[in-house]
Amino acid sequence: MGTRFVLGMGGTVDYEIRWDPAVLERLAAEHGVGADDLDLDAPVDSVRDLVRSLLAFVRDGVGGERFVASSDIVAAVATRFETAVTLGGTCVRAAIAMDVLGVPSTLHLVSMDDHVRRLLPTAVAYVSSAREDTLDPHLIVQYPAGARVRLGDVEIVAPRPNRIIYANDPPHRELRIADDLPDALASADVFLLSSFNVIQDPATLDDRLATVRRAMRSLPDGALVMFEDAGFHVPALSLRVRDEMAGVVDVYSLNEDEMQAYLGRRVDLLDADAVAGAVTELRRLVPAPTLVVHTQHWALAVGERATALRPALRGGIVMASTRYRLGDGFTAEDYAATAAMAPGPGATALADAIARLLGPDATAVPALDLTAVPAPTTIGLGDTFVGGFLAALDRGRGVEDAA
Repeated sequence: MGTRFVLGMGGTVDYEIRWDPAVLERLAAEHGVGADDLDLDAPVDSVRDLVRSLLAFVRDGVGGERFVASSDIVAAVATRFETAVTLGGTCVRAAIAMDVLGVPSTLHLVSMDDHVRRLLPTAVAYVSSAREDTLDPHLIVQYPAGARVRLGDVEIVAPRPNRIIYANDPPHRELRIADDLPDALASADVFLLSSFNVIQDPATLDDRLATVRRAMRSLPDGALVMFEDAGFHVPALSLRVRDEMAGVVDVYSLNEDEMQAYLGRRVDLLDADAVAGAVTELRRLVPAPTLVVHTQHWALAVGERATALRPALRGGIVMASTRYRLGDGFTAEDYAATAAMAPGPGATALADAIARLLGPDATAVPALDLTAVPAPTTIGLGDTFVGGFLAALDRGRGVEDAA
């Protein structure tokens, strides 16, 4: 029997729209959105606000997650594009990625509907706090590098590819904990925590964190607990979750956007000195036993388990790179082909320099050379990284074993 994984805390139904700048230009014209109206941080209370926000993300080449005042706004925008229905949420995408390599898991879900029943792999079990079927889709937008959208006399050009999530998901926002979670954890070797970022009420957040802490008492001795951070709909609450998670998990994981949000500044991810300084500062802000940071250029671990987790970092990079290359529906053979790819130019030297500057309790793995991918997928890469990371923990499974 392999490693037993429980992945929480909630999944989503995603409406993934096909990038179409002509549709965005029409939406901007209909709602009177010009270049001066673009705003990354404005509340999304209307279709116009969503267009203002989305185009600001494209202009800056960044990704993120934003709360939308109503699911009707999501539906109104989705109907204007060609749209695919998929499953999202860190734990669900991680479970789907793990399933590719034949690694089963048990999910904790907070919502249920026919899309979930239809799209979940048969080897993925679940416990759920849902009391009835509900559908509150997330709008997922990915845009390519060089994407162009004209707003009157101004052309917005994306400097790099990325993705944005817009959502109003009451079950996810409530994040009720299933009564049978402790039973699921009683036989778990690995427990993944995520999804607290959607909660907006401080009292609800405190209750859910306390409930999960109680459930974790059922974990066997030696079980590994990992937390994957995310973009918070109420940024102030991220510090409450950080303070709680850093004290109870073994591995605290986040991506470059979340790292920069904690630091309050941009970091040059290709400058080893800048990265080492940023990670050193981040460790003071997030005093977890082991810190993992995964980015488009490298993934690193620093702390107690860093050296042991190097194969997991490599597994995460290979899994996320496979999704970047091929999108949904890739196979174990596709994963093996990605594992055979070389790192990008200078990537190994950069990763080695970062690890050296961080000291003996750090390791860093270079990203692969994906510059030739003609139509990359940028949705769900962090979640898929987590799936590859966890799959590599299955009885010490490394990338070479999986391939």
